[in-house]
Order: sequence, then C-alpha cells, then structure tokens
Amino acid sequence: MPLSPASNHYQILEIRETATQAEIKQAYRRLAKQLHPDSRNHGASHDLITRLNAAYEILGDPQRRSHYDRQRQIQEAGFKSEQTLRDRAARTAHSQRHYRQRRQATQAADTALGYWLRQVYNPVDRTIAKIVSPLKSQIRALSADPFDDELMADFQSYLEDCQDLLAKAQAKFQACPNPGNAAAIAATLYHCLHQLEDGIEEMERYTYCYDTNYLHMGQELFRIATQLRRDAKAQLSGTL
Repeated sequence: MPLSPASNHYQILEIRETATQAEIKQAYRRLAKQLHPDSRNHGASHDLITRLNAAYEILGDPQRRSHYDRQRQIQEAGFKSEQTLRDRAARTAHSQRHYRQRRQATQAADTALGYWLRQVYNPVDRTIAKIVSPLKSQIRALSADPFDDELMADFQSYLEDCQDLLAKAQAKFQACPNPGNAAAIAATLYHCLHQLEDGIEEMERYTYCYDTNYLHMGQELFRIATQLRRDAKAQLSGTL
C-alpha cells in the first residue's frame, strides 16, 4: 500500500469521497486485516496501520468527517482556514451591500432629478423663453418712434408681462429645492433670472426718461440671460 505523506484519509482507506459510512467501515476492516503487523502480509507496517486508524477515526465519525471535508474544501479553494473564508465572504457581502446602496442612491438621485426637471427646470425655461424671445421685435417696433405714446404703451405692456412672467418663474424656482446633482444647473438658472430682473428694471427706467443707456443696458442684460439659459441646457446635457 504505497501511500505518500500527502495522501488524504479517503485515499488511505481506498474509498471514494462519496462513500457511505457503511462502506467506510467495511474498507477499514478490510485494510486493518491486511496491514496488521501480525498478518505477515507484505507491506504491513506499524506506520501504515497508524495512518489507517487515524483516517478511520475521522471518517468513521460523521461529524468529524463533515468537519474534515469542510477543511479540505477550504484548502483546495486556496484559503488557509475557515476564518479566512469567512473573512472573504464578509468582504464580498460588504462589497455587495455597498454596491446596492450606491445603486439605490443613484436611482434616488435620478428620480429626484427627474422630478425637479419636470416641476422646476422645464417650466422655468419655457417662461424665460416667453420673456426674452419677443424683445427684438419689441425694440424694433419701438424704434420707429420712441416718443409715440402708443408705441411706448405697447413696450411698457410688454415689460409688465415680463414682470408677471418673471415672478411666476421665480416662484416656481423656489417652490422645490434642487437635488445635489442639479446644483450647477440651478445656480446658472438662478443667475439667469437675476439678470432678467435687472434687465427689466433698466428698460423700465428708459420708459420714464428716454435715456437710451438704460435701454442698451437692459438689452445687454437680456443677452447675458439668454447665454446663461444656453449654459444651463448644456449643463443639463452633461448631467443626463
């Protein structure tokens, strides 16, 4: 029975790892008889019978066999001990939890962003368009004769509409706090509304005194607001 020092208990008993307890007992009896020093069997030795007894002591006990099988599986998997395996499993579980938490956080952030876009960004953006889009045609109409009362009244009516629209946009903007992943967009949008407010104020001053510096300043502030609106759209594209 040439066994290497690395032989496992199953190899020593010459049985499969799936052997039943009855088969283990039967194999032990057969080999014990063959290897007993008094059997005069060639190859019998004290060392072999000692190893045979040790193998049967483990495999003959179902609980000790289960533990032995577990340890062999751990070692074959490349782990030094069951604690190492548990540590590995714990790290894997931690990584999975961390991944799920990050995924849930991302999904929550996406949900919050979608809500903010529907409730705040989109309606505010549409309102800004209603304010800035008519400016060129209003200025062109007024330039025909700035001192014509009817033309000036039309321009003043446009500015009053701008004030009402701006108030609605500002109220909508403040009605819902922006999510963290929309902070840059919200800041740009806020700056845009502020420029519109100042621009409307400058053009209203023009209607009182006909000083074109106020009109030009109002137009420049609207131009800045228009660019900020484009910037917010670009930031949104980069976020989605």
